[in-house]
Amino acid sequence: MATVDIRHNDIVKVIAGRDKGKQGRVLRAFPEKGKVLIEHVSVVKKNVRPNPQKQIKGGIAEQESPIAISNVLLVCATCGPVRLRHEVRGEKKVRVCAKCGTTLDKEK
Repeated sequence: MATVDIRHNDIVKVIAGRDKGKQGRVLRAFPEKGKVLIEHVSVVKKNVRPNPQKQIKGGIAEQESPIAISNVLLVCATCGPVRLRHEVRGEKKVRVCAKCGTTLDKEK
């Protein structure tokens, strides 16, 4: 399995599928499945049973559904949706915008 370049809290744009054109923040990445969960993208309805112990009301709830990583592009702050390159800067390997060369990793 190839490494996944999209991580939690990245801003991505959907480039294919039902929600093409939408942007959102990555809530969770599933590298073993090659999928990501994006905020307010690929929303599906789910029937929920009531559970009084957990204070859950029954009904129809909406939740995000995972979409394939191949259908999203990372969004650069200056360029917009871009492909990535990897570079070694200092002693760290970082994700870099392929268009403008800015670092896409957030410094800790």
